[in-house]
Amino acid sequence: MAVLAISAVASAEDAPKKLKGLLITGGCCHDYPNQVKIITEGLSQRVSIDWDVVLTGSGKDVKVPVYENHDWIKPYDVVVHNECYGGVTDVDFVEGIVKAHTETGVPAVVVHCSMHSYRSADTDEWRKLLGVTSRSHESHHPIEVINLAVDNPIMTGFPKTWDRPVAELYKIEKQWPEMTPLAKAYGKDTKKDHTVIWTNQYGKAKVFGTTLGHHNETMNTDEWLGVVSRGMLWTLDALNEDGTPKEGYAGTGIAEIDLSKPNPDAGKSPKPAGK
Repeated sequence: MAVLAISAVASAEDAPKKLKGLLITGGCCHDYPNQVKIITEGLSQRVSIDWDVVLTGSGKDVKVPVYENHDWIKPYDVVVHNECYGGVTDVDFVEGIVKAHTETGVPAVVVHCSMHSYRSADTDEWRKLLGVTSRSHESHHPIEVINLAVDNPIMTGFPKTWDRPVAELYKIEKQWPEMTPLAKAYGKDTKKDHTVIWTNQYGKAKVFGTTLGHHNETMNTDEWLGVVSRGMLWTLDALNEDGTPKEGYAGTGIAEIDLSKPNPDAGKSPKPAGK
């Protein structure tokens, strides 16, 4: 019986680690329905994860309703923030989002316009979570993304340079103390480099961030989805030193994402914590 019990434990440990992720998205300026499909399908191909999705309104001052639930973060292993709500001014609301991450340790993956979200609120807590302060972007122009950490597992497989024919480069005003740059791009308007990929730690929460992702053509690439998936695995302590997922965390396998088909995840929403 003891042998059988040990075998059962070993089998359970070797079983796939199906993660639960929450994608918060919506706001102005981007093709969020298709970005939902790119992010959820693309990351699930590379990481063993199921998704709930909150896709909210297009205004700049929308307060995402799920954040009003005190325990909103508890059902999840990781939260991906791809929201664009720069007009929200409610400090308690914004600091509550941050506190959910920093006190529980549930990691965050922050994408593109999430860096400009909550910039109107009179608090730096959101920016401390992100790891950067950015309030504006350059004009759309080609950029060359430079890999600053080729030996970092997150950047394994990411090219030394990645040319994008058009991009929306965010101006990085400040890098917070626990932030580690992983890639940069030169801004033709500002005449200086800006970090575009990084990691951060704030409170108990590990954070992976990238300002790349304005255009679907950038997101829907192996370079973007690959580095974001490895960054997400890093936040979960599920990334090997060679850049591969740890045992049980591999996804379904890379395949083309067809944006012409309906997105089955766009209408999924989280259940209240504990339900």
